[in-house]
Amino acid sequence: MNAIAANTFPLESSASEAQGAIRDEFAFFDDWSERYQYLIDLGRKLPAFPDTWKTEEHRLLGCQSMVWIVASGNAERLDFEAISDSAIVSGLVYLALRVYSGRSAQEILATEPDYIADIGLAKHLSPTRSNGLVALLGFIHDRARKAL
Repeated sequence: MNAIAANTFPLESSASEAQGAIRDEFAFFDDWSERYQYLIDLGRKLPAFPDTWKTEEHRLLGCQSMVWIVASGNAERLDFEAISDSAIVSGLVYLALRVYSGRSAQEILATEPDYIADIGLAKHLSPTRSNGLVALLGFIHDRARKAL
């Protein structure tokens, strides 16, 4: 795990708390052009992702954009590092990792991604981005199931 990754996301004590913080942050914006810009800005905060990890082995299938993700850890704590070649998708990756990375497998599996509907993402993402987000969340949950 990259040492930078541990300090990239705000320190919320639970996935639920992270989702609440995301809801609060997005509530500051009046329209979707501002929310998309914020999402792009969040994507820029993802830690550096080694080029050596940008392989088919780490590529997330189901995304139109290129997304690479690496999981590490065990049932007590799973960490995820990921990156995309798309600015908006990088923001979606940031939000998912903020909620799920650094959590136990049990907490990951017990946490529905409510933030997606709560901030309006479900209604404002293109079908291809929605499919990619489902693939990303599926990967995270699959790794949690395998860790248990």
